[in-house]
Amino acid sequence: MQARPFYDKYLNLLPFLEKSPFWVTFPLMNNRITTSGIFRFWLPLQTTWLLMATEGPLLTAIIARLAEPKLNLAAYGVAFALAIMVEAPVIMMMSASTALADSAENFRRLRNFTWILNLGITLVMLLLVFTPAWSLVINQWMQLDPEVASLTHTALIIMLPWPAAIGYRRFYQGLLIRTGRTRKVAWGTGIRLISMMATAFGLKYGTSLSGVWVGASALTAGVLAEAVASRVMASDSIREIEGSDAATPLSYGEITRFYYPLALTSTLSLMVHPMVTFFLGQSRNSLESLAVLPVINALVFIFRTPGLSFQEAAITMLGRSKDNLDTVKLFALYLGGAAATGLGLIALTPLSHVWFQQLSGLSEELAAFAKLPVRILVLMPALSITLSMQRALLVTRRKTGPVTWASALEVAGILLTLVFTLNIGDWVGATAAATAFMIGRCISILYLWKASPKPAQTP
Repeated sequence: MQARPFYDKYLNLLPFLEKSPFWVTFPLMNNRITTSGIFRFWLPLQTTWLLMATEGPLLTAIIARLAEPKLNLAAYGVAFALAIMVEAPVIMMMSASTALADSAENFRRLRNFTWILNLGITLVMLLLVFTPAWSLVINQWMQLDPEVASLTHTALIIMLPWPAAIGYRRFYQGLLIRTGRTRKVAWGTGIRLISMMATAFGLKYGTSLSGVWVGASALTAGVLAEAVASRVMASDSIREIEGSDAATPLSYGEITRFYYPLALTSTLSLMVHPMVTFFLGQSRNSLESLAVLPVINALVFIFRTPGLSFQEAAITMLGRSKDNLDTVKLFALYLGGAAATGLGLIALTPLSHVWFQQLSGLSEELAAFAKLPVRILVLMPALSITLSMQRALLVTRRKTGPVTWASALEVAGILLTLVFTLNIGDWVGATAAATAFMIGRCISILYLWKASPKPAQTP
């Protein structure tokens, strides 16, 4: 009989956790599912995304209250952007493990694949930080202020474990989602947020570290804590998957062919905002546009999180039975309508004044400047849910190539729209950016609509 891992023994000493609403797992669902069942499955994933959406503002608020906030906030933004770029290939690992970990052998091979991928991105981080590539990127390409560059360099050294920890925890979170334990995903994110804030406040009041180093340490500590928690909480899911050997074993080549389009998709998606920022810097009303765009993006992101959390839920439901397709589509319709309505209530009513001036702290002039762009984006939450539905259909069929092409076309659509509206039409930068985001997303959705399997072929 195989010995149980040491952490399972500790779980037996913590019976009170079984009473926690975040720890209790859902029973395995039948093949058929109702919209209320999908809602209960999806809600913890949505909670996870909302919790993650809070960590950025919280950390920047702490950094802003430490010495030399301008330099440290700039360094934090650069360090985070570079770490995100390195992390990009593992962002879709949650979708991969949700879709592919259907037997003991496939679980083990996908786990090995994850370790190799994590090793690769860690090596990229090491090469960036400790080779002449650093000077090339920071000094020649970005032309950073020397003080900001020095602060950023140390911050990235602190964050060396961060990308691999993201890949590790997303792999195990996918197992939790696959086996119906979505509440544990939310519990893990709660642990991440608590660990992050405890580290940030401890270093803020207990040391004299620069703000960006406090932020980098807090991010790393939080993600490491979440990675460990995800592995511990996935122990039952692993035993359940290892008890199933019915699925056809996947070769490493098949896993690679399935995953690399997803990795390219996340990498392409992360190119968008730096590209838009470059264009806005050369647009009409560039300063106002650059000032309001982060505030607009933060607002729209809140209402886009339902779509981001919906993708893994849809993959799980569609993977269980083809009979769930109509129910999942109906839930997506409800969710998209609710998310777009929520954003519309702010963008199209006097609540926009409350959000932009009273909560976000914009001046009256900038608040007025932000109103038109956010109104253009009012349907973006519904489009995000549509895109997640399309991606889920393709992932469950293990047909991921169109996902990458759709992302490439979206980026191209955004680029061409910016060239036309700014260089030819002389639009205000923020208005052009909002229009470009909408056009790019519509192009992506139209392409996937053509590439998606027909109803008779859906799983």
